[in-house]
Amino acid sequence: MNIDNVILKESERIDDLLTHDLGIIQSDEVFSFSMDAVLLARFASIPPKGRILDLCTGNGVIPLLLTSRTKASIEGIEIQPRLADMARRSVQLNELEESIVIREGDLRELYKEMGHGIYDAITVNPPYMPMNGSDIKLNEHQAIARHEINCTLEEVLQACSRLVRTGGKVNMVHKPQRLGDLITLMRENRLEPKRIRFVHSRAHSEANMVLIEALRDGKPEVRILPPLIVYNEQNEYCQELIDIYYGDKEKRN
Repeated sequence: MNIDNVILKESERIDDLLTHDLGIIQSDEVFSFSMDAVLLARFASIPPKGRILDLCTGNGVIPLLLTSRTKASIEGIEIQPRLADMARRSVQLNELEESIVIREGDLRELYKEMGHGIYDAITVNPPYMPMNGSDIKLNEHQAIARHEINCTLEEVLQACSRLVRTGGKVNMVHKPQRLGDLITLMRENRLEPKRIRFVHSRAHSEANMVLIEALRDGKPEVRILPPLIVYNEQNEYCQELIDIYYGDKEKRN
């Protein structure tokens, strides 16, 4: 990481990204990354080489994290100019220009520029909340990140289907309440769910996240993985979550 590579703008700061010797530019004025992005970056099946695309990339956290797992070329697309700029500068900060390209644009239109079926894998942490006419008490950047203002779940999955190759994988994190929509819309777009894992805050609580992987033109067969529990009875992170955030225990010792 070379902080001389970038100039921070007003309200911006550099945060550490776990134990990967990476930094990321963030600001309280826009939507910062959270646990769901970290879990998706670890859950996703990623090829050792080829082309990977991250939709709704925000400030680029998932592409940055994926560089610790693959030598593939990684691209991210973000519709908000401010976040796309932050993502590009985070790439420069970490001197990863040869590994990551950040695009500013609309994921619904990307196939027109890039073509069909050109990516080996796609990751996406999309807006979770559909527009229902309720008052959104967030600033513009946070509202776009959380609500389906610029793209619906259906449009996200249509984009995935167009951009990923046959046999390629699409990995997504979402809310369990949308699981029925997820499976239905994936199948309508030739994306067959293959792995599902629920995330629970505590062992006896309902799931609050779901991680799902689909295969383009795959055969019907889905595996439900063991749940991921965030906190133990002492209100501390469970060992698996510590390993996800900070690396495998044996490797740390």
